[in-house]
Amino acid sequence: MKVRLDKIVAERFQLSRRAAREAVERGQVDVGGVRRVDPAEEVGPDDELSFHPNRPRADLAERRLTVLYEDRDVLVIDKPPGLLVQPTELRERDTLLERAGRYQIHKRGVKKPYVGIVHRIDQLTSGVILLVTSPRALRPFQELFRTHTIERDYLAVVEGVFITPEGRIDIPLVDDAGDNRRGVSREPGVGIPATTHFRVIESYGTVASLVAVRLETGRTHQIRIHLAALEHTVVGDPVYGRRGRPKFPIRFHRQALHAASLGFIHPLSGQPIRVEAPVPKDFTTLTDQLKHDYGVVKVADQG
Repeated sequence: MKVRLDKIVAERFQLSRRAAREAVERGQVDVGGVRRVDPAEEVGPDDELSFHPNRPRADLAERRLTVLYEDRDVLVIDKPPGLLVQPTELRERDTLLERAGRYQIHKRGVKKPYVGIVHRIDQLTSGVILLVTSPRALRPFQELFRTHTIERDYLAVVEGVFITPEGRIDIPLVDDAGDNRRGVSREPGVGIPATTHFRVIESYGTVASLVAVRLETGRTHQIRIHLAALEHTVVGDPVYGRRGRPKFPIRFHRQALHAASLGFIHPLSGQPIRVEAPVPKDFTTLTDQLKHDYGVVKVADQG
């Protein structure tokens, strides 16, 4: 069961709840080696925590946006892993929504910023996400995602190796697969249509593979559910992962999923736009360790 970060920090490091909350907000607490600044973030009881009481307060610059593309109507952002897109019922203060509003105030001089969310990526997923910054852009961009006329490419490190170097997963999804989790439909005609394309980039012994994934549809948790249905769970997935499976040999503090790029025709300007997010350090550290421990086979070398 997951608990608030400030609560578990207070328990583990013998701090008052207030002191624990302030330590997190000052950037003195790491989860899995990554600094966290939101006291309301939920973590698991087995997550690796470290407390650095002498660390200087986290600069607000660390909470700024990494903007990959912008115009008067949109912001395309490289979201770090661990950052929520918008607050939950716990009313978290540091979210992508809040950062985007603050960015418009300080960088654009907008007194009353507008931020519209047209799609989401999970809190523990890194990479490209698009926000609209004018009301006129909301419906046109919502339509892009609704009609799937936007290219959404991901990278994932998954367990095991594939028999085929590429393929298409075309399995409907349901909100409850019988275990109180979203999952694939087991009955004909039941579920929401969902299609995912994958291509293996490289494999690491028989332990794991790096795959490129393209969404044809964009359902909640689609990539994670589809890959798990093929017995290739995303490494570190806390929901669709390791129940009843042997422990993965390398500990990874989040799901190894990165939103690598977005490509679309701008519905207001008509210009073709393609934006890419660099692979984050924790992701490359994982693949480097897999290469070191198990060797690497490029897909072009297979066969």
